[in-house]
Amino acid sequence: MPETMSWALAWPYFAAAIVFGYLLGSIPFGLMLTRLAGLGDVRKIGSGNIGTTNVLRTGRKDLAAATLVLDALKGTLAVWIAWQWGPNTAILAGLGAFLGHCYPVWLGFRGGKGVATYIGVLIGLDYLAALVFCAIWLLVAVITRYSSLSALLASLSAPAFLWWYGEGQMAELAILITILIWWKHRQNISRLVSGTESRIGKKQDESGATD
Repeated sequence: MPETMSWALAWPYFAAAIVFGYLLGSIPFGLMLTRLAGLGDVRKIGSGNIGTTNVLRTGRKDLAAATLVLDALKGTLAVWIAWQWGPNTAILAGLGAFLGHCYPVWLGFRGGKGVATYIGVLIGLDYLAALVFCAIWLLVAVITRYSSLSALLASLSAPAFLWWYGEGQMAELAILITILIWWKHRQNISRLVSGTESRIGKKQDESGATD
């Protein structure tokens, strides 16, 4: 087990975990599903992202739901498979999956914003943290109808919960992913501050995408 090995022996496992997670996370399910359905390139509509919110703009709720599940599953599978070699390896695989979704090599490093994959990683590491994330997202979405704000606040809840729950290493991963989530949402943040961010349910909502 690499958790009990010296760094010299463990680093190949850790490197392999990140690479494995990255390759799994970089599978562009949103793009693949819309193309298979004959809807063309989802990157040419709405926000240009490959995630759930933009797939929903095609009018196919079934494809959007499938994209959400599959993008989350990438993070969960990466963690679960890598966990066979210890929690540190699983954490690195989860990070790799998130980075793969946001910066897939196959698409010129232009992917989604990582919300669904973040949830999937949390499911794999600690399902309670995932439940807290989803609960905060739903609460904020119901109150404000801002999908982006919901994702931003929910992302803050995960590291806070994991730290409180005594999962320090997982909390550190969540902090890093949360920082990246906020970076990917920087344009949404600017629109929220200026009051121009679109709300959930608004027709031709291009600016409020979270993924």
